[in-house]
Amino acid sequence: MKITFLGATRTVTGSRHLIEANGSKVLLDCGLYQGRRSVAREVNREVACFPGNLDAVVLGHAHIDHSGNLPTLAGCGWEGPIHATSATADLCASMLMDSAYLQERDVEFVNKRLRRQGKPLVEPLHTKRDAARAISMFVGHDYHEPFEVADGVTVTYHDAGHILGAALTQVDVRENGRTTRIGYIVDLGRKKLPILRDPESVGDLDVLIMESTYGNRYHGGMESAAGKLADVVNRTAGRGGKVIIPAFAMERTQEMLYLLHELWRDGRIPELPIYVDSPLAINLTEVFDKHLDLVDADMQKRLRAGEDPFEFGRLQYTRTKRESMELNSLRMPAIIISASGMCEGGRILHHLRNNIENHRNTIMIVGFMAEHTLGRRIVDRKPVVRIFGDEFRLKADVAVMNVFSAHADRDGLVDYAKSAGRPKVAFLVHGEESQAQVLADVLRDEVGMSDVRIPSQADVFET
Repeated sequence: MKITFLGATRTVTGSRHLIEANGSKVLLDCGLYQGRRSVAREVNREVACFPGNLDAVVLGHAHIDHSGNLPTLAGCGWEGPIHATSATADLCASMLMDSAYLQERDVEFVNKRLRRQGKPLVEPLHTKRDAARAISMFVGHDYHEPFEVADGVTVTYHDAGHILGAALTQVDVRENGRTTRIGYIVDLGRKKLPILRDPESVGDLDVLIMESTYGNRYHGGMESAAGKLADVVNRTAGRGGKVIIPAFAMERTQEMLYLLHELWRDGRIPELPIYVDSPLAINLTEVFDKHLDLVDADMQKRLRAGEDPFEFGRLQYTRTKRESMELNSLRMPAIIISASGMCEGGRILHHLRNNIENHRNTIMIVGFMAEHTLGRRIVDRKPVVRIFGDEFRLKADVAVMNVFSAHADRDGLVDYAKSAGRPKVAFLVHGEESQAQVLADVLRDEVGMSDVRIPSQADVFET
């Protein structure tokens, strides 16, 4: 059995890991690498090496840094299957089409400049047609339902508590008369998040592959999240400004609405308009209605009581481009939630362009921002940032609130590692090197794991 680490090594995006056994090849995740565009294009095109000899893709969840390169794979001629939970398959039906649309629009924008400069034009990484092909390859599964994906390779999904349908992936590899159990613990959620159930333990692993996104950070309790959110909203509204929230269309948008509903219901924020300006977020919010069996007991209780946190007060959903553009002329306090979460595409760029130089406004960061993204430059409070190729001064207030993260923090990761039995080896992926190094030391010193590794790109492990 061989594992090759092909993505999200010493970085946070582009998850891809290849398992080979019994002559079969199974890819865990096929995500987009997000960062500097010149580097990202080259890294993301590497999936072209797989068609023809890849037996299956096993997808953990729908976030684009885990699923977004599936259309590229389909565009290279690969024909599936793609295994996922049923909820993940439904979410990807919208998310992959939206991602492909953004790929095409981004290339159109870039080519306008290249054409004026007399330079060669570029092609999109993949198209909407490629995304449609990938979507047709999905095979949905339930949690705790073992299924064979290749000769001697069986997968079982467990609830990750990260986003709707997210799974911790148990892979049992039978080869040469023995079975090796791999736990792919990427992405691991947090306990007591709103809407979602807590993560489940896989346990008794031989090989642990675990994320390290927040390997040396602590989030603080979710019980403080509503109060911090109310403070930002009230301070910004008090000075006549707008709160601009870049949020992943999946889960983070729904969590923000859940908490804003609580604050609105309890009179803790003023009666100001709240806009969700993301067609994708609107579509994904509707997916929740199809999978209410996956939400936690508190959410189900509220729904049974007729309380809908996604429809309240002055909440408005803007689908059309015209409705989105009309928000540019707002001259009153408001909250605008828009995608993408790392500020690398989508309508959020327009809202940032129109609001980033006004000191009355607040840009509220509620998720992890990878290196070399616009979101990370805002987190780092760079005095000047580029949006659509133009320079803008960062005058708006910046509020960074990691308490909203859907990733486990250092304590959560350590606790999960303790529940994994006594794996012979642990690999830390999906984290920047500084975070992974600290977590590796903690796993050795506090958990007693003797063999903890931080793989680099294309590293191979054989057993």
